[in-house]
Amino acid sequence: MDDRAYIKSHIRTVPDWPEAGVQFRDITPLLQNPKVFRVLIDQFVHRYFDTRPDVIAGLDARGFIIGSVLAYELNVGFVPIRKKGKLPFTTVEETYELEYGSATVELHTDAVKPGDKVVLIDDLIATGGTMMAGKRLLERQGATVIEGAAIVDLPELKGSDRLRAAGLPLFTLVSFDGA
Repeated sequence: MDDRAYIKSHIRTVPDWPEAGVQFRDITPLLQNPKVFRVLIDQFVHRYFDTRPDVIAGLDARGFIIGSVLAYELNVGFVPIRKKGKLPFTTVEETYELEYGSATVELHTDAVKPGDKVVLIDDLIATGGTMMAGKRLLERQGATVIEGAAIVDLPELKGSDRLRAAGLPLFTLVSFDGA
């Protein structure tokens, strides 16, 4: 079994969560097994080893898990992009639309420097709203987002299409049809 198939085989599908009709793709089994977790992280390390970004930015909250380990392995900085009200220092914020309402994410004003090359990472791309908001925050601070990365793509929800149309190259390991 190749590495991507191995990773996909360890993602749990939880039907009807958080609401009826949703097939939730749960990555926590990837994190529980040390061998699977290492294979997962190695996929991202190998992707960015030669590219060598200046910073890895992780989206709240599962992007923190993958992003911080990736930053450590690449010996680069890690920047959290958090939900509104969670960062203690001066922040910039970006609001984006959800299926039923909106949400806001924030970034410390000193998190990146103009010209920093950043990989923006999360666990999953659904509608693309969170990653697009993170991209805009980083770019407003003068950074260049060289790629968005995620473990899972849900292509049916068109988020990856929206992100690519907005000029963000994407790297994902696995995809699942069906929301």
